[in-house]
Amino acid sequence: MAGLRVHSFSISLDGFGAGPSQDRDNPLGVGGPALHEWVFATRTFHKMEGREGGATGADDDFVARGFENIGAWIIGRNMFGPVRGPWPDEKWKGWWGPDPPFHAPVFVLTHHARAALTMDEGTVFHFVAGDIRDVLARAFEAAQGKDVRLGGGVATLRQFLQAQLVDEMHLAVSQQLLGSGEPLFTGLDLPKLGYQTIDCLRTPGAMHVIIKKRR
Repeated sequence: MAGLRVHSFSISLDGFGAGPSQDRDNPLGVGGPALHEWVFATRTFHKMEGREGGATGADDDFVARGFENIGAWIIGRNMFGPVRGPWPDEKWKGWWGPDPPFHAPVFVLTHHARAALTMDEGTVFHFVAGDIRDVLARAFEAAQGKDVRLGGGVATLRQFLQAQLVDEMHLAVSQQLLGSGEPLFTGLDLPKLGYQTIDCLRTPGAMHVIIKKRR
């Protein structure tokens, strides 16, 4: 049965999924990129950027696994870009250039309508509003039997966790302390919501934790 999966979601040791002061110059917030250093070193990430090399091993396995059997994505508007409020125009096409790494339909949560945006290699951004359950149903339909991957940011992940819609979540806990930013767990009682840790693995880059919803 297809499910909603979260992969390679990096958080700081003190529980922040992004640093403060997110903007065009700091899309992950001040200090945020340090949370993802374990990803940047992997062969899968190098390949996504059209580069040779990169490290293999457990970290790379976790990154690669996040693209297996994925038929569609859901992301928050902040993950798509820094533009806030009504779209002034349609010039902004994401952080990734003409070939974003999704290669599948991507549903961007927003309160402001915008025409679908077709990019290279099968990535199509759909800008959608409404109940997240309805958005998830659309994503599953587009995924054609495959799983749906839930990206960021923190607010989007919290929303889907609170609604008990996430089936599996891979968190990568960095050694970094941010001190402030966007907290992932504040006000979320994951055990009460039906989630449990099923596995964890420590690598030099991060502590990888797998959390699943109890059936």
